[in-house]
Amino acid sequence: MEPRPARFYHVPWLLSILWLHTRTNGGEGRNWWTDARLMARVVLQGWVRMITDQRGIAGFIVRDDERVHALYVHPRAQGGGVGRALLNEAKATCAKLELWTLQDNHTARAFYQAQGFTEGVRTNGEGNDEHQPDIQLTWTRKSSA
Repeated sequence: MEPRPARFYHVPWLLSILWLHTRTNGGEGRNWWTDARLMARVVLQGWVRMITDQRGIAGFIVRDDERVHALYVHPRAQGGGVGRALLNEAKATCAKLELWTLQDNHTARAFYQAQGFTEGVRTNGEGNDEHQPDIQLTWTRKSSA
């Protein structure tokens, strides 16, 4: 399971994974055109790394240095180490990582805590697309000294 850069032609598949998570159970998020423009932009900036399996893209991470903007794994690949592999690559290149997730997303919070992230700031959701309370999580490499 080796992460590799996403290319512009991957954008439709990346969006389909994003929307499997953000458009289900009544979630709306941004409109599809905004999502498509943003995804194309971050792919072209080189911020997107992905892992594929025999059926296509299994998951992706959007990261700008130490800031993780998104990490999504296709439902068919969840529990198979895709998210962990994407995070491990990011950890290998940064001494610190930061991300935000919704406070109610207990599955994501448990996953990140298992990967060594700790809870930080909590908000009431005013600054995120979902307008729901969120939480900042951070990971810092332990020094070997």
